[in-house]
Amino acid sequence: MAGINNTSEKTFIIDIKNTQNHTWQGTATWTQKQKKVAFRSTLELIRLLDSAAGTRESNEMDWEKP
Repeated sequence: MAGINNTSEKTFIIDIKNTQNHTWQGTATWTQKQKKVAFRSTLELIRLLDSAAGTRESNEMDWEKP
């Protein structure tokens, strides 16, 4: 993976509130940034974690949602 050189540790707290339609709903908290975001599906959770890791172009933009 070219261009990815982020070795800092990131810690998340994943709180699964519900399981509906064979997927998870809940909140993800990024402890270092003190940001909490709700997710509606497992795929959305994976995308949030991926954006925080810096492997997506949006790079933390998903964590800026109100």
